[in-house]
Amino acid sequence: MSTKPAVKTAAKTAPAKRKAEAAVATSESIDSQIAAFLASGGEIQSIPSGTSGQTYGKPASKTAAKPQKA
Repeated sequence: MSTKPAVKTAAKTAPAKRKAEAAVATSESIDSQIAAFLASGGEIQSIPSGTSGQTYGKPASKTAAKPQKA
């Protein structure tokens, strides 16, 4: 009888993930971007907590829905 030789298959692994930058480098980058923005005449607005910037979809109604007459 003839037998097939054992063939090893490579284990399937996910591609290596890129290592995240250090938080210090990211924070410094943001600080420099803010400084450049302000230096170019940009202005930072203060937005009240709870305000959403999402504008898609039907706006929520502040009043309860009225029952429909049959």
